Amino acid sequence: MKAIKLPKELQSFLEVAETAEEETLVFTKKKRPVAALVSLRKVDRESLALSTNPQFLRIIETARKEVRAGKTISIEALQKKFAVGPADKRPKRPSRKGRRSVAAR
Repeated sequence: MKAIKLPKELQSFLEVAETAEEETLVFTKKKRPVAALVSLRKVDRESLALSTNPQFLRIIETARKEVRAGKTISIEALQKKFAVGPADKRPKRPSRKGRRSVAAR
């Protein structure tokens, strides 16, 4: 990924990006998309890096093709295969029994 300072002549693009907020603006040439302007106000660097990583995008596309082809496995089948039960949805908190307050010490 490369970052450059936007020249003064193109500062209006920043204003457009700010106005669009989270919406992606697509630039076209002869009615075909050639570039996009995306606001990064609420995007962390890791998400940005992944969204532009060709290897990651190939993994996602492969997974989507497998789902479309019906190559899926249920969570129940995975639990059975690896001999684990369903995960407890609430984390266990330590019991209050036997705990002393800091002031009592």
